[in-house]
Amino acid sequence: MPKRLKKVPKKKTGKISQYKRLQKVLAKCKKGELIDVIVEFAKADRSIMRQLQMQFDVEFPPEELIAQTNIAISDATDFDERFMNHNFDYDGESYTLIEKNFTKLIKAGHLREVMELSLELMRQGSYQVECSDEGLMTYDIEDCLKIVIKAIHKSDLPADDVRSWCAEMQEKDRVGFICEKELQALKIK
Repeated sequence: MPKRLKKVPKKKTGKISQYKRLQKVLAKCKKGELIDVIVEFAKADRSIMRQLQMQFDVEFPPEELIAQTNIAISDATDFDERFMNHNFDYDGESYTLIEKNFTKLIKAGHLREVMELSLELMRQGSYQVECSDEGLMTYDIEDCLKIVIKAIHKSDLPADDVRSWCAEMQEKDRVGFICEKELQALKIK
């Protein structure tokens, strides 16, 4: 009778995911080194900068916040025109940052600056909606603008300034329906 061979247990190959390997290396780094690397990544990629800003609620002076919001508006509303009339991807994180920055600026007493920024958001955002198939980003744009509309409604701005801003917002709306009801209600306030 032939001898039975013993089953040899399979060796584990020791495969470690690339993330675990990276985690092991990073765990050995000094805190300062890690901070420097993260800042370099943030400088090279605005998306990483936005994620870090939101994750750690980084505070900026109003002038910087306004400039960053302008950049976020450009990033949020950017799209590849080769994909017009399609449901193209858009930068939802930038819309989230715009919303947060509008709130911060309004709380800091910069409503008029936010009103100017919102005009630009309406101009660029409505063009993005117009060029997409279903305008999925409409809700993100409206979420940003409703913060401004609510702040204006609570403010003591002169009625003529409010009506003028509403008219300009409606003029910049290329699709004719973004925050339409809210702007109409504010106009007759």
